Amino acid sequence: MVKLRLRRMGKKGQPFYRIVAADSRSPRDGRFIEEIGTYNPIKADAPVELDREAALRWLQKGAQPSDTVRSILSHEGVMKAFHDSKFGK
Repeated sequence: MVKLRLRRMGKKGQPFYRIVAADSRSPRDGRFIEEIGTYNPIKADAPVELDREAALRWLQKGAQPSDTVRSILSHEGVMKAFHDSKFGK
């Protein structure tokens, strides 16, 4: 099963995350299929760079987002677009 989750980067005390599509059996910072965005929680406004089309494509293929990634996608409007495409609105 494919999961959309965070991959930790950066040095100790200064985390930086990449949002990736990965096999659920692979380790957190290990192998991944595709990188779809970045998330930097250290900055004041926590900027997110996201490839919305790739995220929507993975959700339509059945990928399950982690709790944190789900909230990021909701904030960016991807989950609403997914819901609308799924139920034909």
